[in-house]
Amino acid sequence: MALGGTRGGVLGLVIWQGMRAVIAGIVIGLLASFGLTHLMTEFLFEVPATDWITFSLAPLVLCLVALAANLAPARRAASVDAMVALRYE
Repeated sequence: MALGGTRGGVLGLVIWQGMRAVIAGIVIGLLASFGLTHLMTEFLFEVPATDWITFSLAPLVLCLVALAANLAPARRAASVDAMVALRYE
């Protein structure tokens, strides 16, 4: 913010940095779970191994929880006074 960043820009940057790891983890997890569905068919009863509701709702819930967890640090980073931050360094 001391170099001309806006509050919204800082907020978006901090949230994006936090969500980048979450999105990568979800993509890797979905690919692994689709790849391992043949192993899970023995343990599932009356549910297909590629249940679309599970494969869509679980990542959605995880994204929402991660977004909520990233909001507090992002709001704190966006509300820091630039002069206080510069003097701290």
